[in-house]
Amino acid sequence: MKYVSILLLVSTFSFANAQVKLLTLSELDKRVAKGKDTTYVINFWATWCAPCVAELPNFERLKKEYYKTPVKVILVSMDFKSKLKSDVIPFVKKHRLKSEVYVVDEKDQQAFIEKVDKNWSGAIPATLIAARTRRLFFEKEFANNELEDLVKSIVHGDYKL
Repeated sequence: MKYVSILLLVSTFSFANAQVKLLTLSELDKRVAKGKDTTYVINFWATWCAPCVAELPNFERLKKEYYKTPVKVILVSMDFKSKLKSDVIPFVKKHRLKSEVYVVDEKDQQAFIEKVDKNWSGAIPATLIAARTRRLFFEKEFANNELEDLVKSIVHGDYKL
């Protein structure tokens, strides 16, 4: 029984480590470019940002609803990468986030922000929706069904990117 408990603890920690990875903008761009038929919903957030934390369940519901479709939810934490183990991994574990979670791995976060969207002030939460070669950027918190309605209209072709 003792060994089972230890094994469970180790695998839970390993899962949390495997779930949260560092990510550069170049890696994110390559990921989006590969998914030609995929709509990416990329949320920029931080563990210390109350509006970000409040809207995370909306992204988790979206991931669950579109699980078997070419819609992918990616959560990109703007926490400093030095906070990966002390803040982000425990946060992801505590909130049981199932979406892909990354922490920005750039030396200059301001340059990262400007490359994501030239009009982004750096405020979070912010969301990038990328489908094919088109992009929509929102520097705001999404209310309840607002995100789901937007993605549904994009997937069904009602909203033109």
